[in-house]
Amino acid sequence: MRNLKGKLVLITGGASGIGKIMGRLVLQRGAILVIWDINQTKIDETLAEFSKLGSAHGFRVDVSDLNQVMATAVLVSTTLGTVDVLINNAGIVVGKYFQEHNSQDILQTININTTAPMLTTLQFLPGMIKQNSGHICNIASSAGLISNPKMSVYAASKWAVIGWSDSLRLEMQLLKINVGVTTVTPYYINTGMFDGVKSLIPILNPERVSRKIIRAIENNRIILSMPWSMHFVRFFQGLLPICLFDWFVGKVLGIYKTMDHFEGRKS
Repeated sequence: MRNLKGKLVLITGGASGIGKIMGRLVLQRGAILVIWDINQTKIDETLAEFSKLGSAHGFRVDVSDLNQVMATAVLVSTTLGTVDVLINNAGIVVGKYFQEHNSQDILQTININTTAPMLTTLQFLPGMIKQNSGHICNIASSAGLISNPKMSVYAASKWAVIGWSDSLRLEMQLLKINVGVTTVTPYYINTGMFDGVKSLIPILNPERVSRKIIRAIENNRIILSMPWSMHFVRFFQGLLPICLFDWFVGKVLGIYKTMDHFEGRKS
């Protein structure tokens, strides 16, 4: 088990949702917290709230901007030291049919959900390799395992994250580098990001999700899927004909209609 006490933990999108909850949890474990978020007001509010829990630092960063990512990574490394645990959590969703997207919707989704975790990891992985210790946790989505209407670009962004994240894990093993990689594929989480979604499968509680993610990091878990039934998605995709899989997922479970009333976060 990885002990987080005294470790420098950086969370992107760390001023709201499960990012904020995970920040609280690592502080309670004695870690030093670094929050990256695009919303300065929420950063300030979060740091004030966490002030009595331990050492927490916040940086306003647009993770889709490579220059900001590189500059802030240098600032973190020079002022706070080597990042021991990186949680790539920042993400967005545009709930539209594909033809309703504009080019900015597509580019922003891919840049934040897919490219940003890679580029952020690229800044901190060399430090982890040098000390032969570290952990990278990438928050993907069950949408990276199963197609869904009104989530085409989001699903594409998360499919890419899953492929990259698990390949990175294998590379660390092949090179015998003591850097763990955890890929998280949760179902819808009740954080406001997916407001309006209606689902037969229960929407996940953010506190419980956050606790499971931190425990997964501590235990160097490879894949964390929530709920447990998500582990069987790939199995049934391979076992069943596509038409039968679509019938079961779409008609019986109603997954393909979950985004029909999507509203998303209002802010």
